Amino acid sequence: MLSFLLNRLAVLVPVFFGVTLLAFGFIRILPGDPVETLAGERGMSAEQYNIIMTQLGFDKPIWEQYFDYIVGILQGDFGTSVLTNRPVIDEFMELFPATVELGLCAIIFAIVVGLPAGIFAAVKRRTFYDQGIMGVSLIGYSMPIFWWGLLLIILFSNILGMTPVSGRISFFYDVDTVTGFLLIDSLLSDEDGAFWSALHHLVLPSIVLGTIPLAIIARQTRSAMLEVLSEDYVRTARAKGLGPLRIYGLHALRNAMITVVTVIGLQVGVLLAGAILTETIFSWPGIGKWIIFSVFSRDYFAVQGGLVLIAMCVMAVNLVVDLTYGLINPRILHTR
Repeated sequence: MLSFLLNRLAVLVPVFFGVTLLAFGFIRILPGDPVETLAGERGMSAEQYNIIMTQLGFDKPIWEQYFDYIVGILQGDFGTSVLTNRPVIDEFMELFPATVELGLCAIIFAIVVGLPAGIFAAVKRRTFYDQGIMGVSLIGYSMPIFWWGLLLIILFSNILGMTPVSGRISFFYDVDTVTGFLLIDSLLSDEDGAFWSALHHLVLPSIVLGTIPLAIIARQTRSAMLEVLSEDYVRTARAKGLGPLRIYGLHALRNAMITVVTVIGLQVGVLLAGAILTETIFSWPGIGKWIIFSVFSRDYFAVQGGLVLIAMCVMAVNLVVDLTYGLINPRILHTR
C-alpha cells in the first residue's frame, strides 16, 4: 500500500506544476489590465500606475513572476486579492464549504439515481426499459447546464412556485456560521425551520449540477455490468441457482464497481466545472461564482490561486479513488 501511495504521489508532482503553469498563463492571455480595472472610472496618473505595477510585481519579467508565484505556493501563500486585499486562501476557504455542500448533494443525487438505473438497464438489456433509461441519460448528458438550470427555474420556481430561485437560505433566518456547511449550521442553530429552508434552497441547484454526472454514472454502470454479466463465474452462479440479489448485487456489481468508482471520481472535476455555471445561475455564494467574478475583474492572484486550489482538490479526490481500488480489489495494489 505504501509503495502504491508513493507512486501515485510521484505522478501528481508534474501534474501539479502543469496546473500552476496553466493557471498562471490563463489569466494573462485574457485582454484587460488588472491595474486599470482596479482604478475604475476614476483613472490614475502614469506615476500611480507604475507604483501599483511595482507593488503587484507586474513590472518583473514573466519568468520571474512565475518563479515567485511557485515559491509562494510552496510556502502556502497563494497570493493576495487585488480587489479585496485579502489572502486568496482565506477567501477560498470561506466560500469553499458552500461549493462542497452543493457538490456533495449533487453527487449523492447522481449516485442514488444513476447507479440503480444503470444496473436495471443492464439487467433488462435490449428492452424498452433499457432503451428508455439510456435515452433519458443521453438527453441529460447533452443538456447544457445553463439552459437546463433556466428551464427548471422557470418550471419549478416561476410557474409551480415549489422552489426558491436563488440563495442558500431564506432571508428570514440568520444562522451563525460554525462549519460553513449551512445544512449543519442550521441544525446547530435554535431557529425553527432554518434547516428545511436551507435544504429547500439546495434541491434545485443539486439536481441541475448532478444531471450530467447522473447520466454518465448510469451509462458507465450499465456498460460495466454488461461486461461482468458475460463472465463465466456469473453463468456458474446462475447455474447453481443463486438468487438475483446475490448474482447482481454481490458477484456482478462488486466486480463492476472499479469502473464505476473511477467514473464517480472523475465527476468531481465535472462538478467543480459545472459549479461555475450553476452557482452563477442560482446566485450560490461559492467558489464558482467567485472565480467568474475574479476573471471579469482581472484579479490575477484570485484566479491563479483559485484554479490551483481547485486542481489540488481534484487531485486529492483522484488519489482517494485510486486507494479505494485497493479496498475493492486488493490485487490492484500489486499490479500498479
